[in-house]
Amino acid sequence: MNKYSIFFANLIYQSVKFNRSWSAVYSLRFYRTSVKIKHEPKARWEEGNSNNGNKWTTLEHKGPLFPPEYEPLPNNVTFFYNGNPVKLSLAAEEVATFYAKMLDHEYTTKSSFQENFFTDWREEMTVEEREQIKKLSKCDFTHINKYFLEKSEEKKAMTKEQKQVLKEENNKLTEEYGFCELDGHREKIGNFRVEPPGLFRGRGEHPKMGKLKKRIQPEEITINCSKGSNIPVAPKGHKWRKVQHDNTVTWLASWVENVQGNFKYVMLNPSSKLKGEKDWQKYEVARKLKLKVETIRRLYRDDWKNREMKTRQRGVALYFIDKLALRAGNEKEESETADTVGCCSLRVEHITLHQEKGGQEFMVEFDFLGKDSIRYYNEVPVEGRVFKNLKLFMENKEPEDDLFDRINTTYLNKHLNQSMPGLTAKVFRTFNASTTLQEQLNKLTTADMSLEEKLLSYNRANRAVAILCNHQRAAPKTFEKSMQNLQDKVAQKQQQLDVAKKELKEAKKEHKKGGTEKTRKLVEKTESVVKRLEEQLKKLQLQMTDREENKVIALGTSKLNYLDPRISVAWCRKFNVPIEKIYNKTQRDKFAWAIDMTEEDFQF
Repeated sequence: MNKYSIFFANLIYQSVKFNRSWSAVYSLRFYRTSVKIKHEPKARWEEGNSNNGNKWTTLEHKGPLFPPEYEPLPNNVTFFYNGNPVKLSLAAEEVATFYAKMLDHEYTTKSSFQENFFTDWREEMTVEEREQIKKLSKCDFTHINKYFLEKSEEKKAMTKEQKQVLKEENNKLTEEYGFCELDGHREKIGNFRVEPPGLFRGRGEHPKMGKLKKRIQPEEITINCSKGSNIPVAPKGHKWRKVQHDNTVTWLASWVENVQGNFKYVMLNPSSKLKGEKDWQKYEVARKLKLKVETIRRLYRDDWKNREMKTRQRGVALYFIDKLALRAGNEKEESETADTVGCCSLRVEHITLHQEKGGQEFMVEFDFLGKDSIRYYNEVPVEGRVFKNLKLFMENKEPEDDLFDRINTTYLNKHLNQSMPGLTAKVFRTFNASTTLQEQLNKLTTADMSLEEKLLSYNRANRAVAILCNHQRAAPKTFEKSMQNLQDKVAQKQQQLDVAKKELKEAKKEHKKGGTEKTRKLVEKTESVVKRLEEQLKKLQLQMTDREENKVIALGTSKLNYLDPRISVAWCRKFNVPIEKIYNKTQRDKFAWAIDMTEEDFQF
């Protein structure tokens, strides 16, 4: 390679380092295929990781976009209490519409949802309304519900031209609020809209479901931008809570929501340079763990027999985090009332020890509410010394006492960071999830599979990860109907295939009697029809299997947050699967860095 090739290759590399656009990244990809350069593409993603912790130099944006003000109900749409029409105050009426819109939803049948809603609704009422409206059971929201259903149908019935007008209006808002200037480059913003008021749903059996999510005002919002930039203008008659210039963070605006007291942020779009860098760095730390994991495992096994109880608890907790991909725990917001726990916050009541169960020794039965109030239930065999330590940890304790009473997540992560810089309990979860996907894909995929069989293998590998990470969901409402439709299609296709096979048998019989060119062509044609119908039937059967297996498993969470996307990209390239079959447009933008840098021989 001559000096000019080296010069141009490094010139492109530098443009990638300091240019936001993906086109520069693609230029690097083109050049690296023709010129051997010393710099790996990953250096482009290391750009934002400066030693002083600064994420940007200049940042300018328009601030968040607020939802429209409440539009009162028409006079002919009435709320009834105990059979009598009641004209509600504006604040009470708005909250009533939130409940009315959800009448057909399962949430409104749950007692905790009803109680929380009614308590918060009464706080929005006037004194007179509180005197009159005392029981939710006597409230009739059906007329309001009907009004919004009609509005929904009207929207569906809009003409193509009317929909285009709305689309153009939305595009104008996106153009104005959906982009920022970051270090002189135009970057897309992820969630630039402030969430409108409504009723909190939560996941699982969240104790705060039904509570009122109040309307966010500009006075609650902190704006983050660079000094000397054009500060976003607050809506007329309002002002921002605070304007700051903190370039060590990547959020543009923040506020605290009222239900759980959590911070909410306006962030850059996942496809942005800073987000890509952060993603790449996260998975690189997890990959580095592969080189250290056996040493760390040996050390935490040694901890099981340490004289100090704190060290023993640390060793057993790390074993669970590693073996079961449990979340560390102690991460819950102080204001959150849901009784959710992780490994370090497990209580004695959350585990049951079985000396022998189902023909296996040293069985531990876990039963607790994990993140988002999703139940974690698992029965696993553990090593004898772990079992013995658990018995020791539970001695002389009440059911509500902490199992690991000597340790917390901060202590655990500090210990891990000493073993490997950047290592936390969460990295173990990413490492085990990605390792499981890689192993399952290697095991389940062969080159001679059809595209549909490969996709089923991919989903099965992803499902193994989702089960490991306890990513569950309720069966979709439309599940039974969609499965019935698939079954009907399978039955119809089977019928068509049976008819075609019968016709093929007859055609072969005729050809055998007195073979002519005409009968030969008929046999070939019928064979082609049978083959096509068999392929179509197989495809439908695979779809049905895949849908049934995914009924209560959420594949999206692990795919977006715990699985190194380079594993999926490499698998697609190795087995000629279009990346579009694995990642949608938004996901492809988010993982553009992985799509660009990954070859088919990549292994996590």
